[in-house]
Amino acid sequence: MARQSITLANQNDEWLKEQVAKEEFTSKSEAVNYLIQKARRQEEYFDFVRNKIEKAEKSGHSTLSKEQLLEKIKSKYKNE
Repeated sequence: MARQSITLANQNDEWLKEQVAKEEFTSKSEAVNYLIQKARRQEEYFDFVRNKIEKAEKSGHSTLSKEQLLEKIKSKYKNE
């Protein structure tokens, strides 16, 4: 695993310390890795949704607006 040195805003450092103190994570490093992994999954999800919307718009077969299609996709993945 790569070792890094980062500077955190005081409030972020305090939040991380609290998470470790509450035993949500075993270390600040574990918490940071979890948050980065979560952000990456969210980015992948947004890319997936954007691609689905673009494909539907280009197909000409969808009668749904972008907003309606996005809501439909979101509701499908909320339940998983």
